[in-house]
Amino acid sequence: MSGSKQAFPKAKTNGLTYADAGVDITAGNDLVTAIKPLAKSTRRKGADAALGGFGGLFDLKACGFRDPVLVAANDGVGTKLKLAIDSGIHRGVGIDLVAMSVNDLVVQGAEPLFFLDYYATGKLDVAAAREVIAGIADGCKQAGCALIGGETAEMPGMYHGGDYDLAGFAVGAVERKKILPAKTVKAGDVILGLASSGPHSNGYSLVRRIVDRSGLALTDEAPFARGQTMAQALLTPTRIYVKSLLKVLRKGTAIKALAHITGGGFTENIPRVLPKATVAAIDLSAVPLPPVFRWLAETGGVAEQEMLRTFNCGIGMIVVVAAKDAKAVTAQLKRAGEGVVTLGHIRTRKGKEDQVAYSGQLGA
Repeated sequence: MSGSKQAFPKAKTNGLTYADAGVDITAGNDLVTAIKPLAKSTRRKGADAALGGFGGLFDLKACGFRDPVLVAANDGVGTKLKLAIDSGIHRGVGIDLVAMSVNDLVVQGAEPLFFLDYYATGKLDVAAAREVIAGIADGCKQAGCALIGGETAEMPGMYHGGDYDLAGFAVGAVERKKILPAKTVKAGDVILGLASSGPHSNGYSLVRRIVDRSGLALTDEAPFARGQTMAQALLTPTRIYVKSLLKVLRKGTAIKALAHITGGGFTENIPRVLPKATVAAIDLSAVPLPPVFRWLAETGGVAEQEMLRTFNCGIGMIVVVAAKDAKAVTAQLKRAGEGVVTLGHIRTRKGKEDQVAYSGQLGA
């Protein structure tokens, strides 16, 4: 039309592109192609795990629930990512990402159904990102949930170089009558502990500070894990308790409550599933303290109470059962591959005392 202005300038040899700004769309497409088989490997009832749509689809009816309540959780991996980035060992943090959310779902009695991830970086390294997402797929298979989608964001200026951050989102379902914690938790119930695989994904700002103090490099052999480097040992993935716990939960109502021991340790997490009038009496001498925690405490000069509110100290999940069911539940969990110890019992609270009461000594 006469007098109109051209909407866009004519192409110039020195014209700017998105790639010039630091965002490589081609690399992003290459990553999607690379991870499609990984997502497909996580297929389960309700999801075909196909990538490429604007949203992930899940058919709840196909799972056979009668009166389901959806449960959602999201989390990240925290500064453990810094060790992965510095060492070039990326796969385990993908498992961590899934574990932190699905373990939160199962403590409410829920079966994880599907998972989505968010991967943000300054400059997309397709090989490193694929390793992370391969770990996410591994974690989804361990939890029995489908990886149905995600997002990769390349954001130069927000992140330095190949640094990246992760967030994960999990959705599960539980029959309305089986939501945990049950209202039957009471004085006299027994507290069981399930062994962790290490620090899981909590307390790593302190972990890295202690490593710096020790003078050890990430490539040095770990004093607490013979045959492994510091990086390999400290990047041990978070244990996923979903399948073993669901086996017991599906058999009846023996499990009254579960507590995922994450940031805040015993001190902050156990009270979240207790009635206000009760206290968890924990015998610390019963806690099987793994060598990594002993090394962290000794090298960092970390006091016992600080250890208990920062780390899981070797127990990644708390299980509350009636005294009459403790032996049977212990046997079931051991058959499912869990390390199980009896940590204490529930008792009546006296006044406004703390809801976790410790006796004995950690690592005794």
